[in-house]
Amino acid sequence: MSKLPDVLWLNTSPSLQYFAQPLLCYLSDIVRIQEWKYRQNQDEVSSLDAAVILLHDYLKSCDRPVHLIGHSTAGLLGLLYSRRYPETVKSLTLLAVGVDPAVDWQAHYYIPRQFLSRQKLLTDMVYNLFGYQDKCTLKSLTHLLEQDLDCSLSPHSLFESVSMTSNRVSVPLMVCGSLNDIVITPDALQGWRSHFREGDRLWSCFEGGHFFHFSQYQLVGEQLLDFWKFIYVSDSLYACLQL
Repeated sequence: MSKLPDVLWLNTSPSLQYFAQPLLCYLSDIVRIQEWKYRQNQDEVSSLDAAVILLHDYLKSCDRPVHLIGHSTAGLLGLLYSRRYPETVKSLTLLAVGVDPAVDWQAHYYIPRQFLSRQKLLTDMVYNLFGYQDKCTLKSLTHLLEQDLDCSLSPHSLFESVSMTSNRVSVPLMVCGSLNDIVITPDALQGWRSHFREGDRLWSCFEGGHFFHFSQYQLVGEQLLDFWKFIYVSDSLYACLQL
């Protein structure tokens, strides 16, 4: 039987999970971390509620609250879950999730989709998300984004673009982003401050774009570990004060 995790990485996009691997490897040397995967079938209706229920079915088997962490829509899933089941969540960390937590790269894709071809838009999105690429890398990244459109959990589609309102969560919250992310801008990150409780954190790195946790994995990992350490110390101090 596998060990129960201290940290649970939420994955709602199998095709883009490659970009999380350096961070997961870095953290796995220090904490017990597992990955929870949700794969969206092309024939299924995209349902965040269904994903929340499935996630809860998994976390009910844990004997203690866990630290949840998710990038983009996976972060949105963690946010919705933490609001509904805060008793099973030790803390929540959102990577590239703005104050409108429904915004992801697909939201930026579908807005001009009615005017441009799918292939043209995907090529443009690769340049926007990753910068200039050689022909071979461009083809590979375009294929990954195409897979993400077809097989990831997203509230957006060609027929509907969704917006959501942020509220406070009752668990410790950390929000991380990049100053040069074209999907989640610095202003979208700063908007979280009005929803923070004491001890919540906002951290941004200078570069890395939307997938900053890939190229800046060590910096991100250090911030996460410091946040979790702060929670541990705070809980220990509170326990001592109750004696």
